[in-house]
Amino acid sequence: MLRRRLAPYLLVLPGGLWLLLFFVVPMVTMLSLSLQEGDVVTGYAFTGHWQTYADAIVNYRTQLVRSLAYGAVTTLILIVLAFPVAYWIAFYAGRRKATYLFLLLLPFFVSFVLRTISWRQILTDDGMVLGPLKHLGLLSSSAHILGTPAAVIGGLAYNFLPFMVLPIYVALERIDPRVVEAARDLYADPATAFRKVIFPLALPGVFAGVLMTFVPASSDYVNSAVLGSSSTTMIGQVIQSQYLTSSNYPTASALSFTLMAVLLIGVFAYARALGTEDVMKVAAR
Repeated sequence: MLRRRLAPYLLVLPGGLWLLLFFVVPMVTMLSLSLQEGDVVTGYAFTGHWQTYADAIVNYRTQLVRSLAYGAVTTLILIVLAFPVAYWIAFYAGRRKATYLFLLLLPFFVSFVLRTISWRQILTDDGMVLGPLKHLGLLSSSAHILGTPAAVIGGLAYNFLPFMVLPIYVALERIDPRVVEAARDLYADPATAFRKVIFPLALPGVFAGVLMTFVPASSDYVNSAVLGSSSTTMIGQVIQSQYLTSSNYPTASALSFTLMAVLLIGVFAYARALGTEDVMKVAAR
């Protein structure tokens, strides 16, 4: 009897210990750091200095807003790009669905950083994209892409594309084709069938895709560091610099918690606007 009562807790124990060790402990440590004062030479001491949060937000609000804007634009672009791809694979790929999904994921077996650096080489002023266009006179010699918001957002969209395609594909794959046929039998044109039937049933996938792309895209620093410039600095770069270059651990920790709080508020607002209960009901059908 005792073994039966303890069984659920023993099953949860490994995962609980993992979360405690690699999530709860780092979060508590980072919270403590954000409320400390001092420097690397004399050391840091816990003083409950909440002013660090206010100073960090005031000093780096531009980078914070820019990061959220880049993440939002990237997410919208990914929805537009990913939905047709997922739709085609789900409904028209036939027996080769696994092959197309593998091809979609194949570039992502290469390191995230290496892929981003490769895009830097492609988008250089004399690279394979701009070079021929300038040679043909279609672009001016001063035209450039690197160091612009377009380059950073393009890199983010490329690197996080599968995280949007796969959830939408899974949601579309679960749609019974007979439901779509019924809509057509009721004289719904393809656009109406998509708007009234297919897209609502795919909302769980869109919901998951937005969560899986907006959060990491907003906090990313690799793309802005490799493809951007000082005018496209994102908050992730600031946090990385404060931690590893300036050794300003309280400010870096405060910025990390601020970014986390803003993203959570955004996610909850998005979930409330979309209606998670409705989404879950659709997903359960």
